[in-house]
Amino acid sequence: MRNNSIRRAFLVLFGSSVLLAASAGFSVARAQTPGTVVIKNFMFSPMELTVKAGSTVTWKNLDGEPHTVVNDAGMFRSAALDQNDTYQFKFDKPGVYKVFCGIHPNMKETITVQ
Repeated sequence: MRNNSIRRAFLVLFGSSVLLAASAGFSVARAQTPGTVVIKNFMFSPMELTVKAGSTVTWKNLDGEPHTVVNDAGMFRSAALDQNDTYQFKFDKPGVYKVFCGIHPNMKETITVQ
């Protein structure tokens, strides 16, 4: 009986350690590179991004559905991005840029260039 209790305690401790290590690795894997926007679950992530003038922003579509990257002022517009496709735009001038998906207009983000 005592042997079973020790075995259970060890399994609980070991399982907790594995979960903790896995979740730490998961959060590191999801850490975003500056100037990168991920398109996933029909959302831009982050929804607000601040970069310095002269920076290039890269969008990567991780959804199974195509998406586009469109500036509401008409400065840029990507082709339809299939899963794992990327699009880049270099922001030369400071300002606030509103971005949306031309296929799914409810997907929006704001990029502030300083």
